Amino acid sequence: MPDSNIPESPPSSEPEESFDQILSQYEKTHARKPEASQQVEGTVIAVSADSVFVDIGFKSEGILPLAAVESAGATVKPGDKLLVSVKGRDPEGYYQLSRFRVERPTDWTSLEQAFAEKRTIVGTVTAVVKGGLSVDVGVRAFMPASRSGAPDAAQMEKLVGEEIHCRIIKLDVADEDVVVDRRAVAEAEERSLKERRFSEIKEGETISGAVVRSLTDYGAFIDVGGVDGLLHVSDISWSRVSKPADVLSPGQQIDVKVLKVDAEKRRIALGMKQLQPAPWDSAAERFRTGERVRGVVTRVVEFGAFVELEPGIEGLIHLSEMSWARKVRRPSDVVRPGETVEAVILGVNAAEHRISLGLKQALGDPWADVAERFPVGTVIEGPIVNLTKFGAFVQLAEGVEGMIHVGDISAAKRINHPQEVLKAGQPVKAQVLAIDKEKRQLRLGIKQMVPSGLDEYIAEHKPGDVVTGRMTEVAPGQARVELGEGIQATCRIAAEAAAKDAPQRKAQADLSSLSSMLEARWKGEVVAESKPEALRAGQIRSFRIARLDPEAKKIEVELV
Repeated sequence: MPDSNIPESPPSSEPEESFDQILSQYEKTHARKPEASQQVEGTVIAVSADSVFVDIGFKSEGILPLAAVESAGATVKPGDKLLVSVKGRDPEGYYQLSRFRVERPTDWTSLEQAFAEKRTIVGTVTAVVKGGLSVDVGVRAFMPASRSGAPDAAQMEKLVGEEIHCRIIKLDVADEDVVVDRRAVAEAEERSLKERRFSEIKEGETISGAVVRSLTDYGAFIDVGGVDGLLHVSDISWSRVSKPADVLSPGQQIDVKVLKVDAEKRRIALGMKQLQPAPWDSAAERFRTGERVRGVVTRVVEFGAFVELEPGIEGLIHLSEMSWARKVRRPSDVVRPGETVEAVILGVNAAEHRISLGLKQALGDPWADVAERFPVGTVIEGPIVNLTKFGAFVQLAEGVEGMIHVGDISAAKRINHPQEVLKAGQPVKAQVLAIDKEKRQLRLGIKQMVPSGLDEYIAEHKPGDVVTGRMTEVAPGQARVELGEGIQATCRIAAEAAAKDAPQRKAQADLSSLSSMLEARWKGEVVAESKPEALRAGQIRSFRIARLDPEAKKIEVELV
């Protein structure tokens, strides 16, 4: 007679299910639940990153930790058969499985054997008692709260009614006193899992779906399938990250790359940015010397400011490249973190991850046309910005300063230090004396602004005038002539001119001598014969002005 519990299939156009299929479905739906510690053969139906889902022939599937299935180098795939033990059920309704058989003691003898062999046994938590939990392991056992593995009282409450794995740590048959430990078993399983996981993780591999467990100021601890790895703050992003909490949050799933595995110290170094192309690899192609760029100031330090040009690429504006106009003592006087600036690339060293930037170059070089704006001879006016022992510095324009040497301040008296007659901030007028564009130096003079005796002499005379002067120095081909107090001239004496001058002077001397002799003889006097005088220092002679140069303040004369 057919079983009345098996419903008859209604007529349908669909193919009828076989008897075996109907029976299997019935067993899954109506069969009794598996007993704890029951060992059954199951079929792998799916494999995730850390778990294996196994069909054990009941309504719900079982879950087995992947690390408990795979040994080093081994793999598991859907369709594989596994022999497993049922430990209990998790809150989601899945059966918790184990690869080894976990026994439930049946009498004191089996308890003594489990205690002696330090075997793991199965027990059921029955109640929360003072100081811990009451566990049924065939007899009533006590589990101290400190050995329950539960972090607080609320978690201990959740264990009531659950089947657990534990180990007997005290057994007194006479007093029927049994104490069990769940924490030791859990720690042993965790160590086993970590040992296996450390042997599986390889440097260079990418792990998807890793979970952020906790955050610190220096990085984040990431769960990579039963073991934790450290993601240092510097390896989170190519951009600068101040705090990991700015980018990550606990519980977040991320992809990471294994950078290093230290099996001895049980340390794993992870990286996120390594999954993206390194920005410096192509920096030399994208950033060239002389180009203008824009970026955000990320840090201001004692010697300059760092500017982020793009994620992972920073350049440095050195203190000396911040302003043409003044000497910057602190970078914070010019730029602030978070400020957007425009700069010019001064140099790129991609190998050392360095880009030199110039802030002042983006404003234009004020010395580029200084010769056109302030030609030699120009009279300028500006404030004194600095005084030193050897001179005073005057600001001509933004970024352009000129120096008045101490010897060019006054023609009337000798000055030992500029501060004797000048002070910082005082506006002065000066004349541009010289410009050195390469060295960025501009020489000024104040005394050149006051007319001197030489200026007045040049203004009162013209080329061709015959003047009288005293020869102060005679050298081959040239002589120095004093035309007045402080007025010097240069007289060129060619060899031919000297030779030509000698006969003329001799003839004039002879004529004069003859005249004097005749006059003396007429008077009855006796006169000695004289010779023409040679050119020498101290002579007073007549000269003709050959050239006057007011700008260079020079006078050239020639013998008459």
